[in-house]
Amino acid sequence: MPHDAVESVLDELYTTPPGRFVARREELAAAARTEGRTDDARRIHAARRPTLAAWAANLLLRSRPEESRQFLELGRALREAYRTLDAAGLKELSGERRRIVSVLSRQAAQLAREAGHGLSDAARQEVESTLRAVLADPDAADRWASGRLGGALTPPADFEAARLPGVSRKPARRTAAPPSASARADELAERRRQRRQQQLDRAREAAERAAQRLREKRAEQSVAEARLTDAERQLDRSREMLRRAERERQRAAEQHAAAGEALARAEREAREAAERADRLAADS
Repeated sequence: MPHDAVESVLDELYTTPPGRFVARREELAAAARTEGRTDDARRIHAARRPTLAAWAANLLLRSRPEESRQFLELGRALREAYRTLDAAGLKELSGERRRIVSVLSRQAAQLAREAGHGLSDAARQEVESTLRAVLADPDAADRWASGRLGGALTPPADFEAARLPGVSRKPARRTAAPPSASARADELAERRRQRRQQQLDRAREAAERAAQRLREKRAEQSVAEARLTDAERQLDRSREMLRRAERERQRAAEQHAAAGEALARAEREAREAAERADRLAADS
């Protein structure tokens, strides 16, 4: 089996619900061994069953590729912004971050529910923790992007602290610039301010793109649900019409049978009457 094909098998395995993971893993490993692909079988067998929250996060990545790509881009922009923004900028970005994480965690819970596995409150919190870690930590982002998480991820503590009310980073201690350097210091401060503003704008744009994509997907889902409801109503109406038609057919069949019996009796009575007439005519 080519390398890419083995990777596809592992991708599929990590979107298999945890309750069926082991059986599916052994089935795929056995198939590889039967075909003589011992290295592939060893890799497949080494896969470890994910927790329910990790599986939901994997399912979100695979089922919502465009939103996931934008979420990863947002994480890169936020990490850069968190290194340079002041307290006001951090507060604004933290609000966007919480909103996007909340929306995506609801999508993950919905996907899990549609796959037959509802998430508990604890599992839902683990999904949210994983998504926050993806935004905060490039290593966590890479792990989630692989689609093969085995357990929930935890964001770094310093990134979490940055979003708490009243918490801001201490400015770096600066030495007083000599009077002759004041113009250069002002220019440097202005460049830094512009750079922070650009980073904030990029982060906002990335957040808005992700939010817009999520709104579009929710609208598409609403349309699909409406169509499904309409189709179910039509199906119910068709079933009722079929039941009425069946009842009419049954009544017509009963009437047809009764008419056939009446016709047979009339024919028999006619024959008997004709036979009596013939006998009377012969006797006279």
